[in-house]
Amino acid sequence: MPGTVIRGATVVDGTGAPGRVADVTVDGGRITEIGPGLTGTAVIDATGLVLAPGFIDMHAHSDLALLAAPDHLAKVSQGVTCEVIGQDGLSYAPSDDTTLAEIRRTIAGWNGDPPGFDWSWRGVGEYLDRLDEGIAVNACYLVPQGSVRMLAMGWADRPPTAAELDRQRELVATGMREGAVGMSSGLTYVPGMYAADDEIAELCRVVASLGGFYAPHHRSYGAGALEAYAAMVELSRRSGCALHLAHATMNFGVNRGRAPELLALLDEAVAGGCDITLDTYPYLPGSTTLAALLPSWAAAGGPAALLARLADPADRARIRHAMEVEGSDGCHGVPAEWDTIEISGSPDGAVVGRTIADLAAAAGRPPFEVYCERLVADDLATTILQHVGHEENVQAIMRHPCHTGGSDGLLPVVSGDGGAVKPHPRAWGTFPRYLARYVRDLGVLSLEECVAHLTGRPARRLRLAGRGLVRPGHHADLVLFDPAAVRDAATFEDPRRQAEGITHVFVGGTAVISGGRHTGALPGRSLRRAPDGTTH
Repeated sequence: MPGTVIRGATVVDGTGAPGRVADVTVDGGRITEIGPGLTGTAVIDATGLVLAPGFIDMHAHSDLALLAAPDHLAKVSQGVTCEVIGQDGLSYAPSDDTTLAEIRRTIAGWNGDPPGFDWSWRGVGEYLDRLDEGIAVNACYLVPQGSVRMLAMGWADRPPTAAELDRQRELVATGMREGAVGMSSGLTYVPGMYAADDEIAELCRVVASLGGFYAPHHRSYGAGALEAYAAMVELSRRSGCALHLAHATMNFGVNRGRAPELLALLDEAVAGGCDITLDTYPYLPGSTTLAALLPSWAAAGGPAALLARLADPADRARIRHAMEVEGSDGCHGVPAEWDTIEISGSPDGAVVGRTIADLAAAAGRPPFEVYCERLVADDLATTILQHVGHEENVQAIMRHPCHTGGSDGLLPVVSGDGGAVKPHPRAWGTFPRYLARYVRDLGVLSLEECVAHLTGRPARRLRLAGRGLVRPGHHADLVLFDPAAVRDAATFEDPRRQAEGITHVFVGGTAVISGGRHTGALPGRSLRRAPDGTTH
């Protein structure tokens, strides 16, 4: 028989069913047979290993990294074979010449902004075409609502005119027809956060009519978090749009132990007919840009206007009051806790790994002043870790049947003089960490249940045709790993270390990882929503 036989693996098929030892044949990019005693032109001895569908990262920020470094070792070495990008309402398509320059500057902290890079696309379809030139993993794209709003009405902090709302509808519909699987929002990021729920509901109706889903980073993960979740559920009800809650955490001291309240809210909504899923990462600290913590009004008008406000004494005093006394909307309504905010990326390597509180104490200056000076010195591109999570919440949420896995990993592309960057280790470690810490070490999830959370369940949300399960006829997106040895090697001190115990990763039947090493193959491509609502 032709094809490659993966012999003697414990097949965990992505449905949640018990694993079983079997041979699996891969030929022509598909799984052709599953059973005992299969033969083929090549054999991989998988005795003692687990064969699972490739993992699906439901929340990735690889929009630029996939193009600038298409081997994508950080993700494919974890067993990831598909990512969902265009997250948090900000990405590079759709755009025009003016907005692309502003978007690049706004999310340079997330993704980098390498000199000499080819930014020749503008539309969603053109961006997806660039992915199709060769990447290691497959990718799905969400139309970013903040980028859409920027195209339609700039950085204005006001409701749209009728014409501006029509323009936003048109941009979302075009992006969906060109292959996007849904729409994202970043409702603590400007300019998307300037949109009221009524405005977003209008866009969600367009998404729903074209078979997509809405993935919001909602308005608060701190004070008012439950109310913010409830608002997204209500928006889903009103618009009829399926809802996928991005990095659905309950963070900051005000939410310690409150995950059951969130899950009860979701259970009630699902019982009432809402279509809801969510994703989380298996870590406590979060990660974003330092500028994201500012009150939204301070960023109205764009980056240049924000820097001008930081230089104005009256505006600066008002910003300080919002951040330290009121709790800014950018910091989820929680007064700034300077000892929890650690710089993870800056042109000044001396500040990386240190908190704002630590830097302020060393300089003998108020933390807010150090914060503002860092923003100006780095042209707003500083990235941070926020140490605000709670283990009991992380574990409770990952057990829920709506749950899927998402890394929220930042992989900034930086030039040789781009300064120091120590990104969150979730960019290199999320999926093996689920398998090692939360399956093998703590028993929070069974192996079969965890694999379903990372494969079959997200594949259903994305409506992937013939993917997400180990099943004859399905695309051979597969990962082979040692359940006793798999682990996340990436740490906060050394965040770019490759995971251990993952021996082979296949994308469309092509080995991208073999024997734990990258083969150089780039078989991935964009997976696009078809007119019938399925994704191919």
